[in-house]
Amino acid sequence: MGKKGGDTRLKRQLAPRFWNIRRKQSQFVLKVSPGPHRKHWSYPLGIILRDVLSVSTTMHEAKTILSAGKVKVDGIQRRDVKFPVGLMDVIELTPTGQSYRFVPKGSKLLVPVEIQDAEKMLKFVKVSSKVTTKGGKLQYGFHDGKTMISEQPLSVGDTCLLDFQNFTIKNTVRFEKGNLGLITSGDNAGSFGTIEDIKDGLFSLPKRVILALGSRSVELPTDIVMAVGLEAPVIKVN
Repeated sequence: MGKKGGDTRLKRQLAPRFWNIRRKQSQFVLKVSPGPHRKHWSYPLGIILRDVLSVSTTMHEAKTILSAGKVKVDGIQRRDVKFPVGLMDVIELTPTGQSYRFVPKGSKLLVPVEIQDAEKMLKFVKVSSKVTTKGGKLQYGFHDGKTMISEQPLSVGDTCLLDFQNFTIKNTVRFEKGNLGLITSGDNAGSFGTIEDIKDGLFSLPKRVILALGSRSVELPTDIVMAVGLEAPVIKVN
């Protein structure tokens, strides 16, 4: 009889390199469930509670915490230990009031940084798609799977400061020369640099951006650079 579905487990040795787990503790680890982020660019919520934030010591405790509705991701209670948490997502631990934003830092893809209450309902979202819907309205798709119909004139690549409690755009950072860019993956993940130039894509090359990193300049695909402000990030991302 054929298999009816994929394996719900993942071998520890095959887990993404940025996962903060013990590789030789046991054979298997949680596998990210389908959701708003790609599996190789996200953490399962249970592993965040147990291994990253050390809120629990076992996965059973993590399940109990989530079942009690004590954890919110982007303002929504999540109860699945396999729920994917990715770039710029905000986790709130309701019993303690602590909130963390997951950002690239120190060449790692996702690192939690604690944020104040004033920012716990805010996150950066990068515009990944733009389509015209029925009635001529514009619908924008963001990197975290969210979509929004808005009258604001945005371009693919721009970054929006989203208030996910009211689901409104509070600010916009254009992906253009002179603005500050954050590298979201690769060896320079977590580094900030000024956007010096943007090059159109070619048949064999993707669209690229020239970023000034200190005394040197690097050329990177635009997919891994997020505009976060003018001279400094609009919100805490490091």
